Amino acid sequence: MPNEVAHILGETAHLSSLGFGVVTTDGIINYANPAFCDMFLISTSETYIGQSLLAFPLVCYNSSFTELQLALDCPDPAVIQFHFDRDIDPLTLEIAELNAGSRMLVAKRKQQLLIESISSISPNQRDHLTGLGNRMLLDEILENWQPGSPEVSSLAVIMIDLDRFKKVIEALGHRAGDKLLKLVAKRILSVVQEPDTVVRMGGDVFVIAYTIGLKSMGAEWVARRIVELISRPFLVDGQQVNISASIGIAALNHGTNTITDLLKHAEFALYKAKGTRKGTIRFFEPELALQAMKRYSLEIDLRSALLLKEFILLYQPQVNMTDGSLQGFEALIRWQNPARGLISPLDFIPLTEDTGEIHTIGEWILHTACQEAMSWDGNFSVGVNVSPIQFESEGIVDIVSSVLASTGLPPNRLELEITEGVLIKDFANVLKQLWALKSLGVGIAMDDFGTGYSSLSYLNSFPFSKIKIDQSFVRGESYPKSRALLQAIISLGANLDIVTIAEGVETQEQYDQLAADGCLGAQGYLISVPMPTSSIRDFISDFKKNPR
Repeated sequence: MPNEVAHILGETAHLSSLGFGVVTTDGIINYANPAFCDMFLISTSETYIGQSLLAFPLVCYNSSFTELQLALDCPDPAVIQFHFDRDIDPLTLEIAELNAGSRMLVAKRKQQLLIESISSISPNQRDHLTGLGNRMLLDEILENWQPGSPEVSSLAVIMIDLDRFKKVIEALGHRAGDKLLKLVAKRILSVVQEPDTVVRMGGDVFVIAYTIGLKSMGAEWVARRIVELISRPFLVDGQQVNISASIGIAALNHGTNTITDLLKHAEFALYKAKGTRKGTIRFFEPELALQAMKRYSLEIDLRSALLLKEFILLYQPQVNMTDGSLQGFEALIRWQNPARGLISPLDFIPLTEDTGEIHTIGEWILHTACQEAMSWDGNFSVGVNVSPIQFESEGIVDIVSSVLASTGLPPNRLELEITEGVLIKDFANVLKQLWALKSLGVGIAMDDFGTGYSSLSYLNSFPFSKIKIDQSFVRGESYPKSRALLQAIISLGANLDIVTIAEGVETQEQYDQLAADGCLGAQGYLISVPMPTSSIRDFISDFKKNPR
């Protein structure tokens, strides 16, 4: 190596983690330190002096070669991204003129650039847990971002939310959750490259401000790589942890017209992704903004619906198929909004669960159903659906006890209908609450039986008073497989001494076949459409005259 070059680089060049190299304007290597050789897969035992930088086995993309050659030809300083045709992270090359015939190259790995970038973050813009940027930094980036060169065409926001993170905290504690977040941050950093910025928004949400146009890999590739990496097992405190990630992406000039909307649109896309399935990537589309506005408007109306007395309960009768007698009614909520009309619970109950309004509304349903049941002529049961969200606190037992006391309804006339989702969330805690409810004398029915994955194990853990056969089996009764499953459920109920009741019975043929198979109860339009409590007195009177 020429003495003047050695003097300029200094002895520290041999020990640096940065790659230092000196090449001619034609790309011939005059000097390369060990880090430079390592980055370009040049063995230090090889005689590299006098050879072309691109003559070694590791070959770059043609576009990188062209860009490098142009930079070497020009005496002005340059910074280029050097991409390889193998699964190797790209390098950032800083190129400066050393003398008339040679150039000095400083090569940096992606992680070095990210470390430099992270270390420059001010304390008030740094996430104290992961060391990444925080929301303040992201806001500043979005507020001040401008295209830096003709190559920079756009900016994207990639929003990442961890699936099942809450379960990790419930199982292993908050300290383990913090350790997991640090590991997740490292995996995300391993995918992005400078000048991308990764921030932790808070909780288990991360955001990447991704500059489009500087890199060969697009935002979708980055998102897919992150999904793949996070789906790999983590080791936290000696425990294997399995999570996944859902991602929403919004890009400037790709459905989003202003910088100020990027974060909001990425959140819309993320919400849609999480509503699809775990590990889904979703790009923002204008339709998502419209859906979000409709949802927001519905939420505003929903919060005032109870106060304005817009909710009503309808009741659908249930009959005993062994003797044709009337045995009870299921309470079904409807929302009668002046502007929107009658709204199905399928359209608003998920929203009440997301917003937490289900607790207040659920208590109203329970109290109203019990109160109205007291006005019926006869000791008929009343079934009330209970959301899994209502079991997240232990207050459900006290609420039921209080409602029974205030309305005077005998506990044996109340039947709480739960789905398998109630038990999936926190099995031990929910089971404890179910036993407490049973000790009050309240009946517990498993609703939509046969549609979940673990229904049989739940029947073994808790003695349900009733299992309600999902209407999909009744509608498909004419098909051999559905018929076989239906008969198996009925037989299971008989062997376990649990009442079986079929939902969605609409034809006499269905009714007769279910009765012949041994089903004990039926509910559906064949018997009656849901009715207001004001119609129940006449219905009971007519039914006594003309039982099934």
